[in-house]
Amino acid sequence: MRMALPIRPAGRGTGRPNLEQVAAVAGVSRATVSRVVNRVPSVDPDTRARVEKAIDEMGYVPNHAARSLVTHRTDTIALVAAEPDPRVFGDPFFSAIIRGVSQELMDAGLQTTLLMAQSYPDLDRIQRYLRTAPLDGVLLISEHADHDPIPAAMAAAGVPLVIGGRPVQTDIEVPYVDNDNVGGARLAAEHLVARGCRRIATVAGPEDMSAATDRLDGFRAALGDAFDPALVEHGDFTQTGGESATEQLLERSADIDGLFAASDLMAFGALRALRRAGRRVPDDVAVVGFDDIPLAAAAEPPLTTIRQQTVRQGRAMARLLLSIARPDLAVATGDGIPDVNGVDRIVLPVELVVRESA
Repeated sequence: MRMALPIRPAGRGTGRPNLEQVAAVAGVSRATVSRVVNRVPSVDPDTRARVEKAIDEMGYVPNHAARSLVTHRTDTIALVAAEPDPRVFGDPFFSAIIRGVSQELMDAGLQTTLLMAQSYPDLDRIQRYLRTAPLDGVLLISEHADHDPIPAAMAAAGVPLVIGGRPVQTDIEVPYVDNDNVGGARLAAEHLVARGCRRIATVAGPEDMSAATDRLDGFRAALGDAFDPALVEHGDFTQTGGESATEQLLERSADIDGLFAASDLMAFGALRALRRAGRRVPDDVAVVGFDDIPLAAAAEPPLTTIRQQTVRQGRAMARLLLSIARPDLAVATGDGIPDVNGVDRIVLPVELVVRESA
């Protein structure tokens, strides 16, 4: 007895289906199928739906290599983190940015390539790769002053680039998406003052990063004449760095009664240093962080912090880059993200989240 075999859609399992076969099934021309595959927006919606149905039924897979030769587009965006992978995978800020970028690019039908610099020489190797790699554009996060050759290299090569954060290198005009670091730090300092704190210190971030300098500027502006340069110690946006910086602040001035840490991870380190020094939070020292990462609410005590919209920042970065590098695509709108059309910078609002630490 001969077993009946299931009927397969034309082209599936009989060799890779081509554009002509898809066109025949959809009842359109080969050129129309090509326009649908390449996401040309002028195709009639009903025709597009018919072609996409045929593509799904036949299991047609576009030849991306051949398509990129014709369209000069690769449907791939590089996301470069100018940090080693322990920082990228250990800091919730980076995971949120990556999630936002990936979500937005996936919605647009594009792929993300993640590149991480383990050292400063790696940045030079990465920029050489980016100049010739088959990419539609580049996103850069965690730029450091005087260390990062990527902005200049992308400008010279004509590769579209968007930076996450205010660019450090001011001699090159690069579109960017940032959070209101100055305003957020001002909110933190004003909150500490309103609580009655009079000796307010800060664990600032690295001096070669714009987020750190902007947060220090906001903190300084809010305190005005009460700002004391001796109550500033720089960390590296890590828990260990925040702990070490707080220890140094306490050695210089044991009467600190308020502390603003420029990141939640550094605030966690500050809490450890204060606890070890016998200082109660918030009774002896009120502490405010910046980021509102998921662990902030679970800290002991729960951390008062500045909430920034990091996932939304990643989405806005991708959306802004697409508006520049892929004008053939319909860029999404809404979702709380400002309109990216015709703009070269976006600054997202932040807010104070009050918990038990201050």
